Amino acid sequence: MNPVEIVQGDGPIVLGLPHTGTYVPDDILTDLNERGRGLDDTDWHIHALYEGLVPDATSVRATFHRYVVDANRDPSGVSLYPGQNTTGLVPLTDFDGHDIWANAPDAAAIEHRREAFHAPYHAALEAELERVKRLHGFAILYDCHSIRSEIPFLFEGILPDFNIGTNLGTTCLPIIETITQDICAVAEGYSSVTNGRFKGGWTTRHYGRPTEGLHAIQMELAQSTYLKSEASPWTYDEEKAAKLRPYLTSILTQLADLAPTPKGKS
Repeated sequence: MNPVEIVQGDGPIVLGLPHTGTYVPDDILTDLNERGRGLDDTDWHIHALYEGLVPDATSVRATFHRYVVDANRDPSGVSLYPGQNTTGLVPLTDFDGHDIWANAPDAAAIEHRREAFHAPYHAALEAELERVKRLHGFAILYDCHSIRSEIPFLFEGILPDFNIGTNLGTTCLPIIETITQDICAVAEGYSSVTNGRFKGGWTTRHYGRPTEGLHAIQMELAQSTYLKSEASPWTYDEEKAAKLRPYLTSILTQLADLAPTPKGKS
């Protein structure tokens, strides 16, 4: 299976989808324990939630599961959140702190997975960002994520519905953060926070270089906003999604409107 799926558009928005994939090669699947084979930490159905929200958006989606290798972690293995519980380049535990491996990968196996999966995903993402930047003079990476709203191992209490991450305002122009948080703040029935527990993963921090015309913002949604239940079988809730999608559409539409008309277009 190709490690990355790309849908090209001519607009200024690139949707990053690093955690929606569920593909696990057979040799890796046999090394996972029963808990690991449940793939509970997937960003379930996020690609479906964002599909068709804004015309001409580009999407770059990892097809492999984060237990194979996490496409949103520093390839060097450096922690995103020093001193806090988190998961690594190849997670050894799930989000609840439970072991997921019957036979954990060694350093050589991790490096192989980085080369086979992590690197192609980021090569594709970088290429699309550069293509979009050539069209518009800048590109906006909107990194799409979701997570259960209650995970004591990772954070206290209940997570807000919209979790906006810009690494404390360093990964994008202020207007991009402002547009996003203003829409979330007035979204009826939803809560939101900017640079709370989730400040943006490695993808957002790596590609967010505003002085170079590359802007990145992460949206971590509480899965309670669009799933019937935050538990297996992780069923997509059409009614909840229909309520949520207009706010996501507003965010992406207003961000897209920041860009000038693409070169060669009228």
